[in-house]
Amino acid sequence: MSPSRLPPRWLRRVLQPLLLAGLAAATTLLPVLVVAAAAASHWLPGRLRALRLLCFALVWLALECAALVAALVLWVATGLGSRLDAPRSVHAHYTVLRWVLAVAVGVGRRLFRLELRTEGVSWTPLDDGLPGSTNAMVVLSRHAGPGDSVLLVHTLMDRDHLRRPRIVLKDLLRLDPLLDVYLGRLPAVFVDSDPSAGAGAAVADGIGRLAAGMGEEDALLVFPEGGNFTPARRRRIIDRLRGKGLEQRARAAESLQHLLPPRPAGVVAALQAAPHADVVLVAHTGLEHLVSLRDLWRELPMDKVLHLRWWFVPAAEVPREREAATAWLNEWWGRIDGWLAERAVPAGGRP
Repeated sequence: MSPSRLPPRWLRRVLQPLLLAGLAAATTLLPVLVVAAAAASHWLPGRLRALRLLCFALVWLALECAALVAALVLWVATGLGSRLDAPRSVHAHYTVLRWVLAVAVGVGRRLFRLELRTEGVSWTPLDDGLPGSTNAMVVLSRHAGPGDSVLLVHTLMDRDHLRRPRIVLKDLLRLDPLLDVYLGRLPAVFVDSDPSAGAGAAVADGIGRLAAGMGEEDALLVFPEGGNFTPARRRRIIDRLRGKGLEQRARAAESLQHLLPPRPAGVVAALQAAPHADVVLVAHTGLEHLVSLRDLWRELPMDKVLHLRWWFVPAAEVPREREAATAWLNEWWGRIDGWLAERAVPAGGRP
């Protein structure tokens, strides 16, 4: 979806008060909704499936409304938006986002009984006795499942890391009012969701600009695959590479069983624009088979263990020249694919 296919900005802002009306209606009808969800849960597989979904939906709706009210207060406090880019304003917006994510992730983990196990060397900057980094950081993550970006951003912002994430994400996510407002005010790049738009160079330039301005508290989050892994998407990419006569790249893509081949342009732009930045590579399992709303419905309650693996690479060890950086990224993607294979995640992501 290209930006022109999204509702215009003024219309998205006008529709935001509907969330408050929705929250008021849900609160008024709460007894009816609970009874209906309890009745539906009796006939659905899993334990209290509909009630869990209702509870999380109400929590998320309340968080959206609270964050939008806070955004309005901050807009007024910054001179009707004239000083939104001031350091105090940026700090306040990150603080609200940190709170929203902490509540949402905490409630989600309890409701759906999710356990997060983190592997790898700590890179927290808060304890001088631990290995880690106080530099700016480029975070390169696989992309699989609807919740991975939420978990990653929450981890970057939690009390152990306190990073200020700069995010590259699909423009379709601007349909979420909270993301539209907050990431519209904070450093972010919205990628055209229409693969036919041909905006790759513009996206890489935007990522480079994000990386160039990073300070020691900042972390740029990039998903080099450009989309969630599915076997069908992997096959289409391989066929497209072969159709263009890029046999070597097609064979490299075929060697990856659990990942899509990384797109190097944005990564190289980030690495070159921020030569001072360390790099963290991230892999995770547990959410990759949740691709559609149907998958989400079928798998709830989840009762899952999510594995998160970090690899820390100091800035001095990261190649910055285009060909060397591309080869380095492909090598790491093969290593991450091997880590996933060790956890017996099949190619389709289904356990």
